[in-house]
Amino acid sequence: MARLVKSILHLGGNGHNPLNMSDEHILEEIYSTHVHSDTKFDVDSLFKLVENILKRSTHIVDNVVQGNHGSQEQIVDEIPKADFFSPLCTLKQITSEMTCKPPGEEIAHKTTLAILKKLSSYSWDAKAVLTLAAFALEYGEFWLLCLHQPTDPLAKSLATITRVPGLTNSTALKKHHNAILELNNLMKTTWEVIKLILELEHLTSYDTKDVPALLPSLEQIPVDVYWAIITIVAIVTQTECLTTDSDQRQDLSHFGQKINIILSKLRKQMLLCKQQIEEADNKKRLKKMFQTPTEIVEVFKLLIFWKDTPQAPIYDGATKTLVNIEVLKKKNVFLFISTLDITVEEISLFKPIHDATKSGNEYKIVWVPIVEEWNDQLRKKFEFLKSKMPWFVLQHFAPIKGIEFIKEEWQFKKKPMFVVMSPQGKILHPNAFHMIQVWGLNAFPFTQSIETTLTQQASWIESLVININPQITTWEQKYIFFYGGKDKEWIQQFNKSAGALANDATLKEANISVELFCLEFEHSNVINRFWRGIESLFVTKMHKTTNTVTQEVQKMLSYKNETGWALLSKGSTVLLAGHGTTILKTVAEFDKWKGLVIKNGFEVSFKEQHDKVVRTIHRCSHLEIPNVAGKIPDKIECPECHRTMEVFISYKCCHNENTANAEH
Repeated sequence: MARLVKSILHLGGNGHNPLNMSDEHILEEIYSTHVHSDTKFDVDSLFKLVENILKRSTHIVDNVVQGNHGSQEQIVDEIPKADFFSPLCTLKQITSEMTCKPPGEEIAHKTTLAILKKLSSYSWDAKAVLTLAAFALEYGEFWLLCLHQPTDPLAKSLATITRVPGLTNSTALKKHHNAILELNNLMKTTWEVIKLILELEHLTSYDTKDVPALLPSLEQIPVDVYWAIITIVAIVTQTECLTTDSDQRQDLSHFGQKINIILSKLRKQMLLCKQQIEEADNKKRLKKMFQTPTEIVEVFKLLIFWKDTPQAPIYDGATKTLVNIEVLKKKNVFLFISTLDITVEEISLFKPIHDATKSGNEYKIVWVPIVEEWNDQLRKKFEFLKSKMPWFVLQHFAPIKGIEFIKEEWQFKKKPMFVVMSPQGKILHPNAFHMIQVWGLNAFPFTQSIETTLTQQASWIESLVININPQITTWEQKYIFFYGGKDKEWIQQFNKSAGALANDATLKEANISVELFCLEFEHSNVINRFWRGIESLFVTKMHKTTNTVTQEVQKMLSYKNETGWALLSKGSTVLLAGHGTTILKTVAEFDKWKGLVIKNGFEVSFKEQHDKVVRTIHRCSHLEIPNVAGKIPDKIECPECHRTMEVFISYKCCHNENTANAEH
């Protein structure tokens, strides 16, 4: 019983007053009229003819009501297809549904549903255009007869039958002046709404992945069509009330408010869709240009500005002046791409490159700051960072036009990038930032082929520690334990056991030298730089073929937050990396296996003993991959057991003292 009462209340009372109905309720009712058979006809040609009629009709109304009979306006007619065949019978059926109805919102709603049922097999945009065309026939004829009745006897007789004088004589015009203008303006707005609906339908050829704003716009079209049609019905009713000088009136104000809201929304949606289409088209152009590069300046223009290039958008850090982008012509260009959340330390990473290349004039660094929306505070921060850069800086306080391309194709994730480009605009390396962080100028000119060569070398540890202690380069014939960890007690234990091993008489007799290098004894900035180097080294290797070097780097990254870790090298050649648990046990039990050192050598003996310990203390890796530019591989093997590692997502606040210092 309760459900029955609820149903009656839902359908009765205000249930059929569209002004009190939600979009969901309207959709529920209008979808029942739609059978999806998609009857085809030339919607565009019909709309062109409707526009021709309405342009001239609304112009006549404005002139007649305002009394500007001599006013002329240049109106250009749209041309339909030559083979267009008018759906006249359908238009007349629509007209018969709209005319001679008393005013009222609920009646307008029922009339709209009746029209939608007659048009059930048409697409939603076609329903709107057909209804507008049926109205245009009546509206155009009415005002055409008004215009010609003073001079044409036939027009005068037709005008009398259709009640034209009841609205267009001087007394009626004076009386209904405001009502006629309201009606005419509402018609223009409704016409504009239907035009935008038609334009949105024309965009359906685009993939919604490229134009995400299109999908919600298209989903809303049935409701927008409903409101366009019911507004036309209300306009027809009001016109009839005015021509008969009836005391009853159709209130258009609520329909006007609704249709203006829809128009504003559609304009915003259309603007957003067009922006996204332009971005999608530009991405395709950029892809094509990078596939068949031509010239670095043209590539830079398209990537940053698309079309309108400012006169001098580049700041020259050397001369402190603004220059034209032509300064990049015939140059190898290093695009340093980042947000404003970069540190002075990260900037200093590129100063040796600038110093080494500034005299030759063949290579140019250009900082491209990525900012979503500029403000005074961000400009101040930009000026501070710019003052630290002796190279070129893009000074353009507007969004980068190719930002979506940079994010999607170059995998920019708010971390600094260093894109290497040839004078022809060819990508020589999509991001050499990590290579520079590890090898510096030794990797110049930072091409992918150089990176491949460097990542295959077993001497990668030297590049990470050479700046910490230059004396390491003199230890080439010595074995070196690099070690550290979060647990001071572990460090003390390892220091004691490794020290005893290094001073053991067996090694002295065999002329084997072992040095100890504890990273935790260094300054925190040095430690941070070391681990950033490990992360960068891993990034350079994670898409390469898995080998011993790759696995050792991966192990080191997995030890970053462990209680202890150690790496054994001979000079700059890495032999193995181990977790604190296994490597401490191996070193602490040196007395058990030192007899093998004379026979097999220190390196072989240590590896064999460590392998035995690993088998008794099995431990797999936990790896945190930094969120860097580039695609993260789908699968990564555990460096310990070689099974595919499970993937987890972790979040970490990126705020630290370094970024805070850069903000000043």
